[in-house]
Amino acid sequence: METTTTVDFVIEPPNVEHLITEDDTPVDNIFSEKQQRLLVDTLFSNTPFGERPFVASSNVGIYYGINKPAVVPDIFVSLDVSYPPDIWEKAHRVYMIWQIGKIPDVVIEIVSNTVGHEGGKKFDIYANIGIPYYVVLDPLLFINKQMLNIYENRAGYYYRKENHFLEKLDLGLTLWQGKYEEREEEWLRWTDSKGGLLMTGYERAEFEAGNARVAIAYAKKQEQKAKEQEQKAKEQEQKAKEQEILATQEKQRADKLAEKLRALGINPNEV
Repeated sequence: METTTTVDFVIEPPNVEHLITEDDTPVDNIFSEKQQRLLVDTLFSNTPFGERPFVASSNVGIYYGINKPAVVPDIFVSLDVSYPPDIWEKAHRVYMIWQIGKIPDVVIEIVSNTVGHEGGKKFDIYANIGIPYYVVLDPLLFINKQMLNIYENRAGYYYRKENHFLEKLDLGLTLWQGKYEEREEEWLRWTDSKGGLLMTGYERAEFEAGNARVAIAYAKKQEQKAKEQEQKAKEQEQKAKEQEILATQEKQRADKLAEKLRALGINPNEV
């Protein structure tokens, strides 16, 4: 009788000990640092993707090949994934595509000089990886003729989008002149599908505080109105009592007069 032997093949995860997950090199200027925080924190201060999990990071390396160096965008967002619980493990310290299970949905680069390769090597790498959207913010127009540039990946090549809406994320991007962390600048902001800005945590707190102040003011106004109505009702009640007393007194006087007339032999109804 022949027997069949089943062999289970175990695929060992690739050795990543040789990969550099952090080098502690300062890379950003003040504007870039604040702009990165604005874009990342705004996503976590809202629920832009409903119940769908997502990853949004700044200055975290993306490894797209075991023997390839990481590419480090200023910001990236990836939907329907989460970081592993143990982010101190070597294989979990950065975004390794084979570990996470998918490529990011959008990468954003902020141009600070002419040597960052945002329009050259990085452009090609992101396109070859297959990242759907590549956003380049060029505040000083170092490499572009306009500040905001959004590209969409079509069959491995990036083409400039005519609009600033990222359909796969159901979010848009817009330039917004205003104050963030006490700095008045032209900032890159996320927008919802209707073009409304996603609020920062501070803006949301201020909005809710404003709503609370309005609600308190309205409640006080209603309370004052109720008091005034109560006072008016009391005054009307008092006036009605006074009129009733006057009517009673008038009737008593009329009755006394009629009694006197009858005592004199005069019919009061004929007077």
